Amino acid sequence: MTITFDPKHPLYIDEADVRDELTRVYDVCNGCRLCLTLCSSFPTLFSYVEQHEDQDAGRLTPAQQDQVADECFQCKLCYDNCPYIPELHESAIDFPRLMLRHAAMRLENGQVSLRKRVATQTLGHADALGILATSVSTISNLMIGAKPGSIARKLIEKTTGVSSVRLLPPYAKQRFSTWFSKRVAPVLTKKQGSVVVFPTCSVEYLQPGIGQDLVKVYERNGIECSLADGTRCCGAPYLHSGDMDGFLKVAKKQVTVLAQAVREGKDIVVPQPTCGYILKKDYVDYVGGPDAELVAAHTYDSSEYLMNLHTEKGTELDTNFTGTIPETISYHNPCHLRAQNIGLLSRDLMKMTGADIALIDQCSGVDGMWGFKAGNEQFSLPVAKKLAEKIEAASSEIVAGDCHLANTAIIEQTGQVPQHPLQVIARAYGIAGETP
Repeated sequence: MTITFDPKHPLYIDEADVRDELTRVYDVCNGCRLCLTLCSSFPTLFSYVEQHEDQDAGRLTPAQQDQVADECFQCKLCYDNCPYIPELHESAIDFPRLMLRHAAMRLENGQVSLRKRVATQTLGHADALGILATSVSTISNLMIGAKPGSIARKLIEKTTGVSSVRLLPPYAKQRFSTWFSKRVAPVLTKKQGSVVVFPTCSVEYLQPGIGQDLVKVYERNGIECSLADGTRCCGAPYLHSGDMDGFLKVAKKQVTVLAQAVREGKDIVVPQPTCGYILKKDYVDYVGGPDAELVAAHTYDSSEYLMNLHTEKGTELDTNFTGTIPETISYHNPCHLRAQNIGLLSRDLMKMTGADIALIDQCSGVDGMWGFKAGNEQFSLPVAKKLAEKIEAASSEIVAGDCHLANTAIIEQTGQVPQHPLQVIARAYGIAGETP
């Protein structure tokens, strides 16, 4: 049994060693149970252990161990509840990273189904898929926009491993980077910062309006915006599926490009929480080295950067909100933003407009791409339904959320179309959204 989260360690993907470590961790979790309500992994684990009179986690079969891991969707919320994490306890329990190690072991040893491997490759090639889909967006959206459960969607599921019953986000007609390259940047009268926008696949290919509003809000506040040549997908689909080789190949390139931007005096701003978490945490853990640490130290969530501008001495945020301001907003706080431990900065930013904010602390069950993979519906959909119930109970004028994929689940379950917090701020300034 080896406690390691380093993919280069010789025992990282050794099955016997991984399963011994699973037994150790499952036993500690069973004795604690603080994470019982966070996701289905823990109730499933505890039910398996309770089948044995001595409650010995070592009696779980490999299939039962695998089932517990399959139900983990990397929300990271157990970090906030676990008293045994490496920073706090000698037991060094890191459940999410152990689940990633387990996924890597199964993938390497040929224990992952063809459908899941195809889904990993489909979702992992996010840039290639996005470039193709946006170039023929009408055809792409006709296919993925087919009614969930339809023959067309079942065909897509069969060929790509993407669930046929989940609502999928449509592709944009114009990529964010294309819009950015064509725009005429304003002359900033009072420069208060310089940032590289890491657009993420969601903003680049699916929802460029988020990036457009981010840039306009930032420039209104004297923040110079640019893009770094060579930035691509952060690699989350590979990492969360256990494809460590695929992830490291992508991640090392991104670290190199972004570290150079930081050395040029720029900070990095990320409008999507999963990708922000990858840059802040996972690049340090899995790529490591001075460049990864430099990138992490200069990476900010899009609301985080603005709130820093508001609170730090020598800079100020424009709080002259003369545009459209909703009276009430239901704000969904995404898991991967909560896991960054930066506080409720998107909520605080929107509160400055005078709106009344209802906080929705409920996972969407998507987390990266897990919720869109065929076979995960029985676990992901009940989580999304809980989120919908809380939003509907709040009955606010609009819904806002930082995560585009979680927002897609909200559309699916409620019919309401959420706005990104930066879009709420843009409208409050009187900045009109551009025609898609």
